[in-house]
Amino acid sequence: MMRVGTALLLAPALLVLGISFLLPLGRLLVLSLSSPAGAIAPYATLLGDDIYRKVFWNTSLFAVVVTAITLVIGWPTAFALTRLRGSARALLFAAILAPLWISVLVRTFSWMLLLETNGPINRALLGIGAIRAPIALLFNNAGVIIGMVHVLLPYAVLPMYAALVRIDPAFLKASEGLGASWPTTLRQVLLPLSAQGIATAATFVFLLSFGFFITPALLGGASNITLSMLIDHFVSERLDWALAGAASLVLLGATLAFVAIAGRFVRVARLIEVR
Repeated sequence: MMRVGTALLLAPALLVLGISFLLPLGRLLVLSLSSPAGAIAPYATLLGDDIYRKVFWNTSLFAVVVTAITLVIGWPTAFALTRLRGSARALLFAAILAPLWISVLVRTFSWMLLLETNGPINRALLGIGAIRAPIALLFNNAGVIIGMVHVLLPYAVLPMYAALVRIDPAFLKASEGLGASWPTTLRQVLLPLSAQGIATAATFVFLLSFGFFITPALLGGASNITLSMLIDHFVSERLDWALAGAASLVLLGATLAFVAIAGRFVRVARLIEVR
């Protein structure tokens, strides 16, 4: 009886999932096999062409670099949130969460204004004498990475904060009482105890950046094409639905493979369980 009740409770969600996700996914699979050159021709083209392999490499590289940078920036920020109190903590939380309330498109256009040759960043660097001539920050890897890090940083900070805030302060006091230096405490206490949060943050950011479209499309150049941009090119310019479907399924397959691997190390439930 319990199983029947559970099944009835899950039925609406499963119905919505089937209609909104599984049916379109099945249609996408059919499209990817509909090439006049043969069912597997689009997949052979994607995996056998050096240009498409480079696009896949660029996509993976952006995801790895953005993930690494967000972790390096996000961990100290998350740790600061655990130490601050009152209005200072609320202000920092607001600074982290505020970008989530603004459209990604608006934020990306804002970075275009900031990073242009005559933009505020170049003018500030020229003003302090850090550079002698404006540097190119738009339509290259630097612009894409800066924009993606800004958009995805909250997704790194929040999981790591959830892990750090659960660490008993007594561990830090014990480490200090035993004469351990701050680097030693960081290496042997804080990082191991927050490892789950770091892994969760890395998983979130990597998955989001792996399929990112708007920021790379606006801030990147012709040599910074990602797989999502390639799919858009197949649909909007070449009208090659079979190749677009195959590229979409390749992206989905790579994402699911990463989720399967990450699932062996990440236990998100441990960050939200009540003690």
